[in-house]
Amino acid sequence: MKFRFPLSLLSCCLFPASLYAQAIDLYVDTKTKQIYAEPGTDRVRMGSFERVADKPAKPVLGADAGPLPPGVQMGSEVGHGVPMGPGATVAGMKKPEGGFGFANWKDKDPFKWNLNGDGSQYIKFGMLNQVQLRYEQNNPGSLIQGQPVDDSTDIGLRRTRLVVQGQITDRTYFYVQYGMNNQNFLTQQNGNRHIAAYFHDAFGELRLTEGNQMTVGGGLGMFNGLSRFSAPSVSTIMTMDVPLLAQYTTERTSSFNRQYGVYLRGQVSKFRYMIAANDSMPITTDGLTGAGGGMIDPSVANFAQVGHKKNYTGMFYWNFWDTEPNTNPYMQGTYLGKKSILNLEAGFATQKAATWTGTLDNPQFHDMTHWSVAGYLDAPIDKVKETAISAYVGYFHMNYGPNYLRMNGNGQNTANGVIGGSSANGAGNTFPMFGTGDMWYAQLGYLLPKDLLGSNNGQLQFYTSITSAGWDALHDQMNVFNGGVNWLIKGHNSKVTFDYQNRPVFRTNAANEIVKTSSRGQFVLQYQIAF
Repeated sequence: MKFRFPLSLLSCCLFPASLYAQAIDLYVDTKTKQIYAEPGTDRVRMGSFERVADKPAKPVLGADAGPLPPGVQMGSEVGHGVPMGPGATVAGMKKPEGGFGFANWKDKDPFKWNLNGDGSQYIKFGMLNQVQLRYEQNNPGSLIQGQPVDDSTDIGLRRTRLVVQGQITDRTYFYVQYGMNNQNFLTQQNGNRHIAAYFHDAFGELRLTEGNQMTVGGGLGMFNGLSRFSAPSVSTIMTMDVPLLAQYTTERTSSFNRQYGVYLRGQVSKFRYMIAANDSMPITTDGLTGAGGGMIDPSVANFAQVGHKKNYTGMFYWNFWDTEPNTNPYMQGTYLGKKSILNLEAGFATQKAATWTGTLDNPQFHDMTHWSVAGYLDAPIDKVKETAISAYVGYFHMNYGPNYLRMNGNGQNTANGVIGGSSANGAGNTFPMFGTGDMWYAQLGYLLPKDLLGSNNGQLQFYTSITSAGWDALHDQMNVFNGGVNWLIKGHNSKVTFDYQNRPVFRTNAANEIVKTSSRGQFVLQYQIAF
């Protein structure tokens, strides 16, 4: 009994203090834009807020107080005008600072320079840098500077880009991107390690209609059909890398999947389309004239070294739910629950006399024809917890000509030589990525709750993907598995990705069949900064 009074007194002192320090969650109604202290229908969590020191009371806004400032709404369960902006206080609360993802930008997009009052005409600056640390189980017989290596580690830059884009009139848009790809300690071009950066994109558009029904454009860029991953926004992809097979001519008759072309694209209600005519680049301008490039073979197709034909492509989508942004031809990877997207898509790419077989005296030319169909889902699951799902399943029919097969790896290679006859894969991390035949690609990801890591510490997103191809030139199915996790510190602006890949190793047997003999693994830790 004698301890009850002191304990009661102590609890009375501590209880108000704990209330004062405790953070609360606030929610905004997506329809009315009002602020609430409890979750509910159509309410999205804004974040956690802490109390701040009391200030002298100000007159309560009333009917005679004039209009509310921009971005302020009256919340019936809060009772005060609520400023909606970075660093704002809400009913005596302030958003807690600190955490890996805390940012106090004074503008929603500080990298955008508005040319008019409503921001519909603008110039915007962007940057992307992806730094990778990698452990590689190299293909059998791999060499680094002439020395055999079973496994290796390296540090590299997967992508480094600078972007300037702008809507300079209501109907005129431009996009320019400069940068480099796949750089590590082995990187060089024609014996010079300093030749790396170049213009990836330089194109302009003119919108022909009042809305987005029809836009014509041209220049250098990814005006590609076949798949949404044929022209991806690489800073927003969910997996460590895109299915590069969808970029079917990359570093053969295109410059990192870009060609000079003209296109027509648009959005009509729920239907989105893009058709293009591109100039296919001669394979000889990429320095590939030997067996790995355009050398003619009696029975195995390769890109032809003579003649020139246009590459025609098309891409078509049906949006069942929300429509996707139509700013430029590039397609978002994942919206992290900010949109509800469900699409069916189909695409094609074709080029006459693209490849050849036979002999130089008697060449046989073959048309290149690819097509695909796919489904894409990217949508929130729980708007209060901010969980989301992202999924893609696509079927690809690829026809480069008889027995076409090309070895390639994701990102920069880890080796620059190979002992002959060790495997059909080649050096480093390459595998049969491209070929004539059929392929399935699927990916699935889940975005975990926002508050799992605490305030301002971002979200975790787990993903997995599989590539399964039946190439005509291979005796066995070619399967590549990837799995990983994204730590979205501040969405796609600051993102850490850990990825594991398992790829097959093939070898030519005594019957001259290319068969699977083993597999190799790859671990990559990547940090992305993008805006």
